[in-house]
Amino acid sequence: MKHLRVAAIIGLLFAGVLPIAAIAQSDGRSETYRQLDLFGEVFERVRAEYVEEVSDQELIEAAITGMLTSLDPHSSYLSPEHFEDMQVQTRGSFGGLGIEVTMENGLVKVVSPIDDTPAYRAGLEAGDLISHLDGEQVLGLTLNEAVERMRGEVGTDIVLTVLRGDEDPFDVVITRDVIRIRSVRHRVEEESVAYVRITSFTEQTEAGLVDAIEEMQAELGDNLIGVVLDLRNNPGGLLEQAIAVSDAFLEQGEIVSTRSRHEENAQRYDATPGDIIHGLPMVVLINRGSASASEIVAGALQDHRRAVLLGTESFGKGSVQTIVPLPGRGAMRLTTSRYYTPAGNSIQALGITPDIHVEQALVEELSPQRRREADLRGALENEQLGEEGEPMASGTDGESALEEAAADDEEPFDYQLSRAIDILRGVSLFSQRVTN
Repeated sequence: MKHLRVAAIIGLLFAGVLPIAAIAQSDGRSETYRQLDLFGEVFERVRAEYVEEVSDQELIEAAITGMLTSLDPHSSYLSPEHFEDMQVQTRGSFGGLGIEVTMENGLVKVVSPIDDTPAYRAGLEAGDLISHLDGEQVLGLTLNEAVERMRGEVGTDIVLTVLRGDEDPFDVVITRDVIRIRSVRHRVEEESVAYVRITSFTEQTEAGLVDAIEEMQAELGDNLIGVVLDLRNNPGGLLEQAIAVSDAFLEQGEIVSTRSRHEENAQRYDATPGDIIHGLPMVVLINRGSASASEIVAGALQDHRRAVLLGTESFGKGSVQTIVPLPGRGAMRLTTSRYYTPAGNSIQALGITPDIHVEQALVEELSPQRRREADLRGALENEQLGEEGEPMASGTDGESALEEAAADDEEPFDYQLSRAIDILRGVSLFSQRVTN
């Protein structure tokens, strides 16, 4: 009844029929009604005297947007168009640049670029700040307004002005495209390690994970020594999918709990029996682009000591948003609770600390600095060398082969993944020795 009464008051206020002050005298919550009276007065003044005509719908939606965005960076109003886009996105396909963003100090902050999207190919990185869109300042825009400007027709360009660390601002030109997310990718590494990358948590993630693991188990058989689960630059997604992915590797125990302002609404999610890799060792890769649902998975596997976490500290988004549909009028995304890892830790604004801190380093072979035997004056010759100093044995020239391999290898060396594989090999060798 309380909500109906307030709704009726607001409706009458907009119609200019009922003075709020009169109702305030008959109700103990006079301050609330005085504030509603103030809102009505501002609304009428703007509608009547603003330099350009603005529709009532625009004003009301702007007021709702302002109310929600003032709460925290993740609460917002979704117009019917944005609500539809969000539903499409969670199904795994949407239009745009391919970046997960939030707001920080009035600028758009990149949480993470999505694999194989225009933003990813343009080189945007987690933590980048976007200050201008096509030369216009972002400052003063809401997150929804900024996102709307980044969207557009497929094939059109947009210029983002990017701030990255201590570097000077620079422009990045990105061509808009239809973003199709394949949330799970997999491959076999070094003939014995199952590598699974989850780029986001959509409705298809759990099924994709199970299919990937089963395929690599069938391919490797007893040669499979462990799994690398890559959650780097994963911006999150559906809570139930994060729970399902965690459950896939856990036999029992809590996965995550959520707590709201009302104790009776607290929830706890537990694992069910069954580990799809039957206890094989795991390494989970995270970085500062790992947020929300990916942090739930990392935190659950870490607290249960089911996996070793390797990489850098995660993003630190420990809040849960509930989408509340507004029939015929879009929806609102409202932060309703915080989530906690099985150990009872909130990672809000802190992130998850990996067990082994490893930066993503660029590994290059250094030129030799020391002299070799052949460089010494008067060094003995090798009798196995031919007359021109070349090896007598026939075969492919080693240096040429290396050059060709380097030319064909377009993927940069992944140092963090290499370390993860080393850990799994070490655990496997240790287990074999203990067994023997």
